[in-house]
Amino acid sequence: MKIDRLVSIIMILLDQNRVGAQTLADMFEVSTRTIYRDIDAINLAGIPIRSTSGAGGGFEILPNYKVEKNVFTVDDLTAILMGLYRISDLVRGDELIHALAKVKRFIPAERAKDIELRANQIYIDLSPWIGNKNTERYLATIKTALQQNKTLSFDYADRYGNPTARTADPYRLILKSNRWYLQAYCHVRNDFRLFRLSRMSDLRMHKQCFPPREVPPPQLDFPDIETLQTKIVLRVHRSVLDRVLDFCTRDDISSDGDEYSIVRFPFIENDYYYDMLLSFGDRCECLEPTHVRTEIQRRLQSILAVYQNGKFVGDVQNAAVTDSSPSTERQTPPQNSKSL
Repeated sequence: MKIDRLVSIIMILLDQNRVGAQTLADMFEVSTRTIYRDIDAINLAGIPIRSTSGAGGGFEILPNYKVEKNVFTVDDLTAILMGLYRISDLVRGDELIHALAKVKRFIPAERAKDIELRANQIYIDLSPWIGNKNTERYLATIKTALQQNKTLSFDYADRYGNPTARTADPYRLILKSNRWYLQAYCHVRNDFRLFRLSRMSDLRMHKQCFPPREVPPPQLDFPDIETLQTKIVLRVHRSVLDRVLDFCTRDDISSDGDEYSIVRFPFIENDYYYDMLLSFGDRCECLEPTHVRTEIQRRLQSILAVYQNGKFVGDVQNAAVTDSSPSTERQTPPQNSKSL
């Protein structure tokens, strides 16, 4: 791509003072005539490049327009590299690889190891242990659509599982709390919406481009979250205490013997928080308030009723029938098997 080659030539000239036309041609696998045209384009862009002939000749940027390597401090270069490393892990692409290579040209050789070591002192991996396999593929498609202003279509399920077909103009990719979102103008709602990538399916990019609009800032926080939260009292086993600490601090925890702790847990009365408490299983008991404890009992009874009444057993058995096994009888798993 020509623009990438032009930027790379500028970076090389900043780094190496003087470079011959044939050297540049070999480096980018183009003809010397193409290199001369590139140099003319760089001159027209306002960066003066002069050429010298003879032995040791070549192209160089005039000294008055040089950007010295020491324009960046060690801390500057460390911060830039750290950010680029983390972004390249999340959103892969040739432009990020090229950006890393260009930034590294500013690193003095005698400081390279020190800066590389410091840049790797913080490692951030936001990918889930087990994730939606479509996410990375969808990220690449959305990224292309963002760059080319192309409309997207996809099937979308809301948080209650209700499916809808959507057509939307993409404007921004957002990473929030280990989840990817797309901010886009939805043709169905005639307004901007946030779509979680994990709820998308059958993502397609259209050929037509869309006109740009003024994009509002995404709504990523709940301003009244603290007023909605109350503190409930839990008794939790030490085996799940690390999960509890994702939501509260040690100041909210007091010992209750060797195995258990009493926790003042921040809580909002909605499905998300009730599901969270239920995910602790028998390692957690809500002590107060009474109405939260009663609601947990009700939800547990509803779960138990599903298994007692066999509500879904028939569907599961029918789906389990295969050509290789004429029997539909369910086999009992070994007693020492681990349930996931």
